[in-house]
Amino acid sequence: MRTDNPIRFLKSALTVDSDITPNEEVDRWLASERACSQMRIDLVPFARLANWTLTADGRLAHTTGRFFSIDGISVRTDWGLVTEWDQPIIHQPEIGFLGIVVREFGGVLHFLMQAKVEPGNLNTVQLSPTLQATKSNYTRVHGGASPAHLDLFINAAPDEVLLDQLQSEQGARFLAKRNRNIIIEPRTAVEPGDTFRWLTLGQIKRLLRQPNAVNMDTRTVISGISYGEYDDRAEYYFSLFAELFPPKSASAFAMLRSFLHSGKTLHTIDEILSWVTHLRARYELRVAKKPLTELRHWTIGANDIHHETQRFFRVIGAEINIAGREIRQWSQPLIESAQEGLLAFIIKPIDGVYHFLVQAKLEPGNFDIIEFAPTVQCLTGNYREAPPGLRPPYLDYVLAATPEQILFDVMQSEEGGRFYREQNRNLLVLANDDFPLDCSENYHWMTLNQIKQFIRFNNYLNMQARSLISAISFF
Repeated sequence: MRTDNPIRFLKSALTVDSDITPNEEVDRWLASERACSQMRIDLVPFARLANWTLTADGRLAHTTGRFFSIDGISVRTDWGLVTEWDQPIIHQPEIGFLGIVVREFGGVLHFLMQAKVEPGNLNTVQLSPTLQATKSNYTRVHGGASPAHLDLFINAAPDEVLLDQLQSEQGARFLAKRNRNIIIEPRTAVEPGDTFRWLTLGQIKRLLRQPNAVNMDTRTVISGISYGEYDDRAEYYFSLFAELFPPKSASAFAMLRSFLHSGKTLHTIDEILSWVTHLRARYELRVAKKPLTELRHWTIGANDIHHETQRFFRVIGAEINIAGREIRQWSQPLIESAQEGLLAFIIKPIDGVYHFLVQAKLEPGNFDIIEFAPTVQCLTGNYREAPPGLRPPYLDYVLAATPEQILFDVMQSEEGGRFYREQNRNLLVLANDDFPLDCSENYHWMTLNQIKQFIRFNNYLNMQARSLISAISFF
C-alpha cells in the first residue's frame, strides 16, 4: 500500500471540480438518470409479498432463508430512562460489500460512482458506491445477474486496497449488522459502464450539500478516509495549506486543521478508550428473540406491523419493479419511519482546534453495547413534543442555533434498500463561546483526527455519526 494515500485523498477532497466529469455534467447526468428511471413501487398487504412468509417461530422471512428477515426482540438494559421494550428489527446476518473503485486522472484520485435506483429512495436516483451488494445478492440467490465490477473487489490484491473496514448499520433498526467498507485502486483499466461516472472526493462532498443526492452507503465508505495526522511542529504546514487552498470561510480551514492535527486535544486517545470501555463494562444490554406475534404494544395487521401509539416506525410490504437492476421485479418488506429525524454535532474550538461533542449511545442492535453517536440523535418518537425531562440533551440548543452558528444543514436519506422514504436533518452547529466544556458521563469532546482514528476500527462510530463526518468539506 502506498504511504502517500492520505495526501492523495486530501488532494482529491480539495478538488471540487474535474475535467474528467465537470460539475455541470454531473448535475445533468443525475438529472437525466432521474428523468429516465423506470421504477414502480406498490405498497401491498403482506399476503401479496411473493416468497415472504410469517414463519413458525414468528419472523417475516424470505422462503430461501436468505436476504434478511424482520424479527421480534425483547430488550432489557440499565441504560437511560427506558429500560425495557419490545420491537421488530431487521436481521441480516451477512457481511455485504460497500466498495468504491478509484483511479488517478491528472494526478488526482477520482471515485467511480453509480447513479443507482433503490425502492425506498426519496430522490429516485442517488449517488452510490461502485459496488453495493449484500452477500445474498452477489452470490445470486435471486437468480439474476452479478453486480457490475464485483470481480474487482473479490479478486483485489492487498496492494490495491486503500481502505478496508467493517462498519455497523443503524443499531436501532438492524441486529448486529455490519458491512465491508472498501476502496480499491485496481492496476488494470476499468470500463465504467453507462450508469457510472468518475468524480473527485471534493465533487462528492459538493453533492452532499444537496438534499438526498448521495446515498447512505457512499457516506459511510468515504467517512473512513484518513487525511493523515501531524503534530504541533506542523503549524507552518497548516499555514501553507491556508495559502495554497484558501477556503471561503474560516470554519472550512478549521475543519481541515481538526482532521490533521494530532496534538492539542482535550482528551488523549487512551482517556477516550478508557471512557468507552468503562461504559461498555458498566451497562448491560440483553436482547432476546421474540415472535413478532408476541411483541408487547405492537400489532401485526394485514398491511403493516405498527406500534399501538403509531410512533417510531412501521413495517410495510412493497412490490417493486426497477429497470436496470440485476433482477427487475421482486417483493420485500420495508421500514417506514413515523417522522423525520434530526442528527447534529455541536462543535467548539478548544485550544484553537475544533472539537466535536460525541455521545456514547446504547442501541439494541449494537454489536458491542455502546457506539459513538452525534451530540443529538433523534430517529424515533416525536422529539419536538417531548416534555423537558424527556427531551434529549442539547436538543433545544441545536434547534435554537442561529444562522451564524450553523455550518452545515441538509436533509439526508437513509438507505433506500431497507427504508421507505426516510430522511434526517443533518446539522453541524458551532457552539457559542460560553458553551460549557463540562458535560455528562455520556459525552466527550473529540477532534476530527481522533474520530478518524476510531472509525478505522469496528463498532466505534455509528452510522449516523459517520454520515455527518462524511459531509465535512473544505470549501
